[in-house]
Order: sequence, then C-alpha cells, then structure tokens
Amino acid sequence: MSLKGKIQFSAITDTGRVREHNEDAIATNAEAGLLVLADGMGGYNAGEVASGIAVKTVYGLLSDAVMTDRRGEVETTSGFMRQSNALRDGVRRANKIIHQTAQSQPQCEGMGTTIVCALFYDNRVSIAHVGDSRLYRLREGKLTQITLDHSLLQELVDLVFYSEEEAQRATYRNYVTRALGVEAQVEVEIQETSVQVDDIYLLCSDGLPDMVEDEDIHLTISTFSDNLEVAAKQLVSLANEHGGRDNISGMLARVKESFPAKQGFFAKLGKLFAR
Repeated sequence: MSLKGKIQFSAITDTGRVREHNEDAIATNAEAGLLVLADGMGGYNAGEVASGIAVKTVYGLLSDAVMTDRRGEVETTSGFMRQSNALRDGVRRANKIIHQTAQSQPQCEGMGTTIVCALFYDNRVSIAHVGDSRLYRLREGKLTQITLDHSLLQELVDLVFYSEEEAQRATYRNYVTRALGVEAQVEVEIQETSVQVDDIYLLCSDGLPDMVEDEDIHLTISTFSDNLEVAAKQLVSLANEHGGRDNISGMLARVKESFPAKQGFFAKLGKLFAR
C-alpha cells in the first residue's frame, strides 16, 4: 500500500555559515513512508562520503523491500515487524559498506556518519538511529525528543552528572559514542510507536538543535504547521542566524490521515473467532 498523500513530507539541507561543504545527506520516499538523514562526522575524513553511502544504501534497500512487501496482503503485526527488521538490516548494511570503504580507500580512512531513519506503516512508525542525529514528535501541542543521543554528554546526563539545562551549555556535546563506519559491527537502536493524525515528526542533524533551543523549534513548527516547507526553511534560517556553525538538515513529516495496513486471510479469520 502506497502512503503517498497520507503523510506530507518536507526536507531541507544547508551548508551553514562556517563549513565549506555539506556533509549531511537526506532522502525521502513518500510512497514507502520513508525518511533517511545522515550526518558525516566532523573531524573525520570524507564525512560526506560516509553520509552519502549511508543514505543511498538504506534508501535503496528499504524502498525496494518495503514496496515489494506492501504489494501483497500481509498480516498487520508480522508485516510491521518485517519492516522494522528491514530498517535495522539496512542500517547495518550501510555500516558494513562504509567500514569496508574506509579500510580499502586511504582517502576515506577514519570516516563515519550518524544516521536517523523513520519508516511509517500501519498507523505506526519505526525509528532507527545511531549517533546524535535526532527525531522529535509534535503531538497535541507538545514537542518530545523521541531519540536519545549516543554521545558522551547524554551518558553523563543519564548518570545525573549533568542536568538537561547544563548539557545545553556543555562544550563537548558533539562527542558521539556510536557511529556508522567506525567499527565492523554497530548496534542500531530501534523504536516503534503508534502515530496519530496531525502528528508532526522532525528528523534533524545536530546542526539544528546545537543552534536552536527546543522551545524555539517547538514554536517554529507550531507556527508554520500548515506549511511544512516554510517550517523547514525557517528552522534552517534560525540555525544560521544563531551562528550556523555546522551543516543543518531538517526533515518534517505530518500525518494527514490514517493508514492502516491490509490484513491477510489469517488475521481476518482470527478476528471472526475472537467475536
């Protein structure tokens, strides 16, 4: 089942005001309900190569696998689980390719990237992330950070060495503890959550939250919720106004209508016996 028209997407990426080139990469597939964002790591060589590989690999594998799966009638739960597993496998595959490239190409030695992906299906969303690229959700006027950064600073916050307010002012907030391409294997964090009509989801590289406070992100999305393209451009503009010290990428997805999955024969039969 195509999700085109059921979820509205908008995506933007910008070099910022300090960096000479953009190491972020983004891609969307409206039919599959897929968003992918990767941020080539600052301080690593060929970060733009790593983020490009990550997005191309995950986008390609997931677009093919998801649309093939949805052409048939699958049972709801198993269908969603298959696609969550495919999302995890796609990110792991990207990690393998990036790591092998870094090992075989001297000019790419040490490269890495963070990644965050969202895959919508059956009134739910599966989220995969590695590193400090984030996913937020705006629901009924409340902005919630759904992903937690894989970073040294987040670990210190978890251990109550820092409060969230103190963490905002820390100077080493971008030291990530997990990234694609650094090791041969990577642990991919997967979350699954239900969605509601009018939910708005934001995927972003750290160049946005490092420059713009969460309350200003909240206000911007709420103000321009009827025009996601304007909202995305305004978020980038705010980040640049506040210094634009890194590349800035933002992807917005608004749920316009319900998108339940088709149910297979056995799922329908089970409901009959459950009456």
